[in-house]
Amino acid sequence: MTDSRVEGAAPDGLLDAFWEYERALMANDLAALDRLFAPGDGTLRGDAGGVLVGHDAISAFRQGRGGAPARSIGDIHVRDLGNDRALVVAVTLPATGGRGQQTQLWHRSSTNDGDADWLVEAAHVSVPTPAIAASVWRVVGSPLVTGAAEGPLVGETVAVKDLFDVAGFAVGAGVPAYLAEAPRTVAHASAVTALLAAGATVQGIAQTDEFAYSVAGQNSHYGTPPNAAVAGAIPGGSSSGPATAVASGQVSIGLGTDTGGSIRVPASYQGLWGLRTTHDAVARDGLLGLAPSFDTVGWMTRDAATLRAAASASLGGAGRADISAGFAVAPALVALATPEVQDAFAATLARLAEAGLTDDLVEVTLPDVDDLHEIFRTVQSAEAWATHGEWIIAHPDALGEEIAARFAFGATIDAETESFARQALELARERIESIVSDWVLLLPSAPSVAPSTTADAGTIEQVRQSTLRLTCVAGIAGRPALSVPLLAVEGAPVGLSLVGPTNTDLALIALGESLA
Repeated sequence: MTDSRVEGAAPDGLLDAFWEYERALMANDLAALDRLFAPGDGTLRGDAGGVLVGHDAISAFRQGRGGAPARSIGDIHVRDLGNDRALVVAVTLPATGGRGQQTQLWHRSSTNDGDADWLVEAAHVSVPTPAIAASVWRVVGSPLVTGAAEGPLVGETVAVKDLFDVAGFAVGAGVPAYLAEAPRTVAHASAVTALLAAGATVQGIAQTDEFAYSVAGQNSHYGTPPNAAVAGAIPGGSSSGPATAVASGQVSIGLGTDTGGSIRVPASYQGLWGLRTTHDAVARDGLLGLAPSFDTVGWMTRDAATLRAAASASLGGAGRADISAGFAVAPALVALATPEVQDAFAATLARLAEAGLTDDLVEVTLPDVDDLHEIFRTVQSAEAWATHGEWIIAHPDALGEEIAARFAFGATIDAETESFARQALELARERIESIVSDWVLLLPSAPSVAPSTTADAGTIEQVRQSTLRLTCVAGIAGRPALSVPLLAVEGAPVGLSLVGPTNTDLALIALGESLA
């Protein structure tokens, strides 16, 4: 460190503070790092993942990071700005190669004992760009697969969730041990073929939560993709890789699946448009499923026009052309959301009403939410075990603890319990249809904004349970559900979910556009 060249005159004590910070960073001395960053809500730290605002948010980020990558310091450039402030730009030399930068705005302030301390008021970190961010992508090409020369999707790029067959590549499903044994596929899944035929190119195969059995977006093997809309937050899963690839501008279309919210939740957390299609509306051949009674194909995009084009290429002209019955709200579902999301939902409904878009809004009472969730959970768990149980038995240590526990629960469901749950599922589906009929059900796409990556496992599980109670209605009914990025809580996005009648997928997108 002491061999670094300093360019520019440094005020007294500044370089001592700079090197103290650097030593604390390499030692992951959280107490020292917290002390060297200015207190208060105005302190800033930015990197490629976004900007963290406030000392507490920065401290929480450090606690969840588990230490910074090893590095040394090259040239240090200092500019004395006067008024006890100085700018330091240091060249960083990561142990893994390449060059980065760290820019810090330091402020000298008096302490209670009369001394003066230099503290960081704002910092920005840049690191060498990895060829492939392993938490987002499993494999990337330039492109990986070229689409047709002509078609409505020419110029669009696709991130394919690592559940779909892409000819010449194996399916990994977010599980390294599964990928190691999986054969290369010989043909594209139908959902991939449809996009390629319309002119889109496949940029790469993007990560998923293990066997797509999560709505958080955290993978114990490959890491957590960054949330491109909320720095330091989880991305939402299990279509986490495609969602982050779209939200960060790396591709324009994310091809994903939604069993219990795996398109709607990441779309909500990252401010995307996301469509879960009518069950069986898009062929699922060439797809490694989880729970066939609820598995659906869908897409995430940054705008409605691209979503409409992707959906049209895959759905063709199938389905109903319009939706005319109006809107419904189920207060019991809205009550699952946090107070902040409930307020944002109510404010959005008020704006839509003021614009004359929801004059025919009605309230409906659905079957008990806990009962619906238990039906969904039982059938989903039983089917998940039927799909993957044999492989899991043969590979007992292949999964992370939380995902393994979900499969273990599925193994406990006996034939009688499953049969009873399937009968209850049919009755629940009929009951929902009779209550909601041709109305479009409005609800938040997720019960909260994206939780922090530092949230403990108990908090994430609590969010998951609330989320599934909110999202399982569309799955039980087999209805399409569209997440529209219309709500916000203190700048963090939340989707407005439109659950439409079956086979109104394209009409639902048009309706979402009119509301947006």
